[in-house]
Amino acid sequence: MTKCLPVWEDLACRRSETPIKKGTRVVNTTRTRPRIMVSGDGRGVVGHAGTRLLTDIADVTGLTGGFGDALRPLRRRDRGHDPGRIAVDLAVMLADGGQAIADLAVLRDQPQLFGPVASDPTAWRFLSAMDDAALGRLRQARAAARELAWAQAIESRGGLPASTAAGRAVPGIVLDLDASIVLCHSDKQNASPTWKGGFGYHPLLCFLDATGEALAGLLREGRAGSNTTADHITVLDMALAQIPDSYRHGTPMLIRSDSAGSSHGFLAYIRSLRAQGTDARFSVGVAITEPVRDAIIAADEEGWVDALAADGELRDGAEVREITTLLPADYRNNYPDGTRFIVRRERPHPGAQLTLFDLDAGWRHQVIATDTPIGGGSIQFLEVRHRAHARVEDRIRTGKDCGFGRFPSRVYAINQAWLELALCGIDLLAWTRQLLLDGAMIRAEPKRLRYRLLHVPARITRTARKTRLAIPATWPWAHHLVSAFDRLATLPQPIA
Repeated sequence: MTKCLPVWEDLACRRSETPIKKGTRVVNTTRTRPRIMVSGDGRGVVGHAGTRLLTDIADVTGLTGGFGDALRPLRRRDRGHDPGRIAVDLAVMLADGGQAIADLAVLRDQPQLFGPVASDPTAWRFLSAMDDAALGRLRQARAAARELAWAQAIESRGGLPASTAAGRAVPGIVLDLDASIVLCHSDKQNASPTWKGGFGYHPLLCFLDATGEALAGLLREGRAGSNTTADHITVLDMALAQIPDSYRHGTPMLIRSDSAGSSHGFLAYIRSLRAQGTDARFSVGVAITEPVRDAIIAADEEGWVDALAADGELRDGAEVREITTLLPADYRNNYPDGTRFIVRRERPHPGAQLTLFDLDAGWRHQVIATDTPIGGGSIQFLEVRHRAHARVEDRIRTGKDCGFGRFPSRVYAINQAWLELALCGIDLLAWTRQLLLDGAMIRAEPKRLRYRLLHVPARITRTARKTRLAIPATWPWAHHLVSAFDRLATLPQPIA
């Protein structure tokens, strides 16, 4: 018998003998969309065409020119980029949804739509040069632009929007203060562990309730206290400086905060503003300490009245009453004269966070303090007016999507400048809504504005020394965008 080496065929496994089942083995896909061929060589087409509204609203409100004058000391040579224009472009980029300086490329790479835009290194150098003096001048320019924007709203829209509660207008101007944690995922100057267990910053912010304008913001280290009196006074002063003089000294003003703003020093400071010509009053949350708890227990059942819902209708299962006279004198003396205390109780809903006192009583309690005198509204209205402070949570949530939810640098001063530019971007969005849009779009959040208006593509052409921006005729919100540009062209301008 002849021996030989095995070959590959001898070592191979036999094929499976499993019989093939009947049926279709290859699925033919059903195409429901037209076939496309993609290339990157398109000409005459731009993206984010609606973002041009933000750059133009900055021009017509005087923000661009004001920034240019305010930041002129930062300009090193005449032929370089204008620092004021760099600031506006950064604010527009953040309002448009950008998260990093590299996102300036969306504006920079479309010069036919946005003009010349600074490079990333130039933008970094600009932010590095922003010191406290430059930030102060920047805020003054924002205040001047706000005064013009408000005047344009009065002339073109018949007045400024009013804050509302329970379906009623709240007289005057309403300011909402609140703080929020911004997590940092790398080591940054002045970032520190927060009271919630994370690591980052703890900025304190102030918003105008009626329009959503971001009046002021203070970047603080993560361990900063929620009820720090000095920080609240600083932010309130910066916010008041943003309000035109005719409103700051001639219009009732309500300052709202949660219990973090109920420090005695802060409330005393709000009261002192009246001596300076500012008709300021407060509405703040109050912690339920032992004296407050005893007053609630001592309250008789006949004094409770039905609470109001946000739409002004009676809220089922919720009641309010005033407990000012039930509190001990030494407790009331810690607050400005005339402070009233109102408690709200409600049957707890599933998932509500309850204290031991709430569990024993079977009600969830919340207390507010306000110096609105008797005759300034029923206790039901005063309580629901304060609950409207919750809108500031939406302002902060959307504001984090407009720049201050992520800080770009390890350097604290750069991040403070970034926060200020994010507030500018929020203002540009607010002015765009109030001056240029109508219907439901006036209340649209940034995400909806971007999806429907700002990020629309368009064809851009130039003929007879005119640049034409053609929005697709089939775009569902084309009429909103065209109408906005038409209103922009007719906004009143101050006489030179």
